[in-house]
This record gives sequence, structure tokens and C-alpha cells, in this order.
Amino acid sequence: MKLRLMATLLAFATILQVGALPASAADKPTFKLGWVVFTPWMPWGYAQQSGILKKWADKYNVNIELVQLNDYVESLNQYSAGGLDGVLGSIADVYSIPVANGVDTTIFPIDYSNGADAIILKGKDKLADLKGQTVNLVEFSVSHYLLDRALESANLKPDDVKRVNTSDADFVAAYKSPDVSAIVAWNPQVEQIQKSGDAHIVFDSSKIDGEIFESVLIRTSKLKENPDIAKALLGVWYETTSIINGASPERANVIKALATASATDPAGYEQQLKSVVIFSSPKDALAFAERPQTKETLVRVRDFAYRYNLLGKGVKDANAIGIELPGGEVVGDPKNVLLRFDRSVLALAAAGKL
Repeated sequence: MKLRLMATLLAFATILQVGALPASAADKPTFKLGWVVFTPWMPWGYAQQSGILKKWADKYNVNIELVQLNDYVESLNQYSAGGLDGVLGSIADVYSIPVANGVDTTIFPIDYSNGADAIILKGKDKLADLKGQTVNLVEFSVSHYLLDRALESANLKPDDVKRVNTSDADFVAAYKSPDVSAIVAWNPQVEQIQKSGDAHIVFDSSKIDGEIFESVLIRTSKLKENPDIAKALLGVWYETTSIINGASPERANVIKALATASATDPAGYEQQLKSVVIFSSPKDALAFAERPQTKETLVRVRDFAYRYNLLGKGVKDANAIGIELPGGEVVGDPKNVLLRFDRSVLALAAAGKL
């Protein structure tokens, strides 16, 4: 199954062929966007396959190259190291990798997990049963954050469990091991793990409304060089996801393509979609970014990163990192802003002016 899935995904996410670009393409700036398999992110692959990606890239005179990676943390590492100009990531992981490495990053929220990230126990079905478990997860990532929030809700402490760092590429295989009794994963792997009769979800992201939100992350320096890149990327996103969230005749074929790329059937992918909230409207994305709870989430996640010493060497106070909110307010040090919301592009999109 794993080999078949990888073969399908690699075929689905074929990089745009250089030879197919016009001669003037050499004069266009190229933007590399990294992504991995995750239910709400599959539309990017379809946008490339269908020509929607190229349409918006041509409109803003840029080359957009999608780079699919098999490991989520590796995609963020490559972004931090400069191998990628942008990446898809969860807010919890922005702090622990790019920000920790001093990468000034601008984010554009595109979805949030509403059950897609889950804690699964083997043979046990109560959250309290987490105590004493060895939990496989991507350590210090959004999965780790979800685990801590689950433990907190059950009046347990982080030390009440033992963590084992596990690549997301290995979730399904790891769960099948007799040595593994608990795992934190995300869709589509959650759906695959649930097919085992002994798998029980005891906590998921729907219990912490909107705290696990995902964004397009762009190097702020890259955005300053070419502000149109954000317009092109959001244009791609909203056109593609409006099909998924809509009722047009073409929706069925799009869902079928996304299901195939996720190694499931249309019914399975539709079920996965119920576990996420995808922003197909820029007005919804803007409203989400500006709500008070988003500010609270940013602070909570930042404090999580600080607690585990993930904000970088020499950071002795969580407020040493500045966060610029959509309205211009800065939380933390205004002289060291490393995380920013760009309201201007969302507002343009909301006004139909992309």
C-alpha cells in the first residue's frame, strides 16, 4: 500500500516541465513552494495538474514550482535553510523551525484542522488511558502541541507519557508494530490507521477550535522582492478550493482526483474533508486571522515552543520574538518581528481584486 501510495503521489505532483514554458520564462522569477500529503493540502497538486497553477503564475509573471516532499519536518527544514521560498505549515511548526532559525516569515491562513489531527490508542478508548503510554509522534511539532493540549484537558502532565519521535511517512507502518500502543497522526494516515479494528481516537483537533491552523509560509524577504507572488498563490488556492467547497458539475471529478492521490475513494476523501475547514473565501480567511482567538492561539503556541526551548539559542523570554498581527499590533519584541500576517493581500482577494 505504501509503495502504491507513493507512486500515485509522485505522479500526481509532477513538477512543471521547464520545456513546456515559453522562452520568456527564463526572465520570470521562480518561486519554489514545498508541500506534503495532508487532506486540506491536496488541492495544490490538483491545481498544478489542471493548469490552475500555471494560469495564476502567468497572470503575475512568475514561475511557481511545487516541490512535494515525503517528510513534513524536512519540508520545513528545507524552507528554513533556503532551499524553498515557501512551504505549507501548521502554526505550531512555524515557531519551532523557521522562527527558531531566524527566518522572517509571512503567513497566509488557508485552513484549520477540525479533527484531521488525532491521538489514537490501540485497544483502549479513553483519554485518561494516555497516562503511562509511549506515544509515537513527530516530536516538537503540531502533533506534540496537540498531545500537550490533550494531556492538559485530562489533568495530566507532559511527563505522564513517553514520546518517541516518528516521521509522518512512517505513521501507518509504525502503528502496525506490536510495540506501538499510541500515536498522534493526521489525515489521510488517520483514516488508514482507523481501518484497524483496535484503533480508537481519544482526542482530536476539533476539541481545540481553530488552534491548529495551516498557512502558506513565505519568506518575508522574498515577498518584498515580488509582492505579486502572494497574489498568485492565493489566486490558485481560492479558485481550486471554491470548486471543492462548491456544487459545480466539475466538483465530482476534482474529488475523484484528490481521492486517488490520497489512496482512498471519493467517499473516503469526502469523510476526510469533514475533519478540516478549508478557506475557499478570502473573507473567511481574513475574519479568522483577525479574530481574538487567533491572537490567543499565537501566544499559546509561542509559549509551547519556548517551554521546549524551540525558539532558538539564547532566547530567554518568549516575548523576545515579535509577532505582527493583521491589524499591525505587535505581540512581543517589535525590534525582532519574525512572524507576520499580511492583511493587504487577503483584503484585495476579499474585494475580488486579485
